[in-house]
Amino acid sequence: MTPEDPRLPAYHELPDGSADGIFGPGDQLGTINLLTAARVRDASKLIRRGEVFNLDLPLHLPVRPFGAIRRAPEHTIVELRGGKGLDDRLDFYPQFSSQWDGLSHASPDGQNFYNGVRREEITGKEGTKLGIENWAEHGIVGRGVLLDVAYHCAERLGCPIDPTSRFLITVDLLEETAEAQRVQLREGDILMVRTGVAAHLLAQASTVEPEPLGPDFQVPGLEPHERTIAWIWDHHFAAVTADNMAVEAWPFDSEDTFMHAKLLPKLGVALGELFNYEGLVADCRIDGRYDCFFAASPLNLRGGVGSPANAMAIK
Repeated sequence: MTPEDPRLPAYHELPDGSADGIFGPGDQLGTINLLTAARVRDASKLIRRGEVFNLDLPLHLPVRPFGAIRRAPEHTIVELRGGKGLDDRLDFYPQFSSQWDGLSHASPDGQNFYNGVRREEITGKEGTKLGIENWAEHGIVGRGVLLDVAYHCAERLGCPIDPTSRFLITVDLLEETAEAQRVQLREGDILMVRTGVAAHLLAQASTVEPEPLGPDFQVPGLEPHERTIAWIWDHHFAAVTADNMAVEAWPFDSEDTFMHAKLLPKLGVALGELFNYEGLVADCRIDGRYDCFFAASPLNLRGGVGSPANAMAIK
């Protein structure tokens, strides 16, 4: 893409399915580039009532972590000046709860990352590349569109999605949900896909023990398939988020079908996981509007691989 030719190529036009160089040889933003000033201004017109909806789960959720590597946050309140003041000490994994996966989060081979960046260039130190601070500096702000697939399946199709099963959300189902909600998908949108997983995590917050889930756990999500990748790219979303733990259905079949290893390093698509749409979706069902002003500020962490979501919707 050049200033003279702002058209983004279709997925089938990309050499080897890669968007390297599309936004410039030194680009470190990926599809966040699509959140232009004009699109932010247009999105601001969606604010009519000034109602604000938090899109983050509480930082200590899920109660049962998805795997043993990412531990729940350890929060300590520290006294200052003999107890006359208080501070926080927090030891946590930024990608434990609602989160952004940065462009350095995934690689098809462990060496090659988005836009030609090599593993040795990702250091977390001065000069590091593809860090989450690039998104923090730009901001993730624009038009958010919520596709309530869980509701569509349960109430319109009569086949509720089990939040603990590997249900595949196909391109056809996404399009069908958008049509039923009478919402248009536009270039530069921040897509939000509701599977019902976050509602399940919130419901079990005080009723289950905090042991990590076993390796055989499952969640519904986008169908891990080339047609899904093409659909995402051809819509030119600025970001794709979901209320599950991987955006795509889990577990994935193989490294060859794992969409993270194509969406992040090949296409530079920003991914958000474990978002909490429950307050927003309740409002959407009342007023019939499934788009909103979306704003998120990832951690300004040099070289960060990911970040808490820090996201909200305003209507």
